[in-house]
Amino acid sequence: MRRTRARSSTTASVWDRVSARTRSALAASLRSLKPPLAPGYYEELEEVLIGADLGPTMATRLVAGVRKQAPRTREEAAAALVAAALSVMSKQSRLLPLPAGERVGERGENEGLGLTVILFYGINGAGKTTTVGKLAYRLKQQGLKPMVVAADTFRAAGIEQMTAWARRAGVDHFEGRSGADPASVVFDGINAARSRGSDVVLVDTAGRLQTQRNLLEELAKVGRVATKALDGAPYESLLVIDAVLGLTSLVQAREFNRAIPVTGLVLAKLDSSAKGGAVIAIESELGVPVKLAGVGEGIDDLAPFEPEAFIRSMFEA
Repeated sequence: MRRTRARSSTTASVWDRVSARTRSALAASLRSLKPPLAPGYYEELEEVLIGADLGPTMATRLVAGVRKQAPRTREEAAAALVAAALSVMSKQSRLLPLPAGERVGERGENEGLGLTVILFYGINGAGKTTTVGKLAYRLKQQGLKPMVVAADTFRAAGIEQMTAWARRAGVDHFEGRSGADPASVVFDGINAARSRGSDVVLVDTAGRLQTQRNLLEELAKVGRVATKALDGAPYESLLVIDAVLGLTSLVQAREFNRAIPVTGLVLAKLDSSAKGGAVIAIESELGVPVKLAGVGEGIDDLAPFEPEAFIRSMFEA
């Protein structure tokens, strides 16, 4: 007798909410499929997965994984689909070890690492500033002392928005003057964080399109300066992606990854997206894990990404 794997109520509630729009459409489509042994089943399954914004390449790959298991019932096919999707998702979805043993939700390991810097970047409107504010609040709640660096010097409003989020989160902040060189602001901000005894520096950069080569080169400079200022200390560069855009974000991610190596992805607005399947394709192609997900508009609506919980919430509904 098969046993259904249990999920904790906390995990289930978060990820059921996150993928609700994707799941509602996907579940209805999966239920309408022919039985696995019927002719044309795999062709229909591939169409359903493409419709969930996984893209043709990933849909074909997942269908091949299901076919390999030779399922005889819909239940067996659903289990094979979950297994195939999980096989392409990274298991290393946590942020790097932070000072005092923090990894956003885990405690007690790797103490004494010194200052950690996390650089956030992406296109305008992706959700960078909001994500920085939410993570700063989360880290403070976990007992760390984060500092926010407002390095979006192209827009005065960008600096104002970031400092407003820092105040809302109750954390320290460092801001550059409007029009200043972003790399110099980051360098000065890291040094200020050291002098003020901060644990983690969260850097909000200016939004830019992936086609703006000069701005991408400037972003690469910010990354080099941050690495130099840290002198070997832990460092993350997180690309914030608007989950509502689905596979459109994959083109953006490729170009940003060329400018500055991505260590992880943040999926903002995941609760509003009906294109959650794109998560699987984007992570697989870039070869870097999704680490955080925006799951609402509140200051505490940011969650460490849990690949297994997310996949099960999509395909087991």
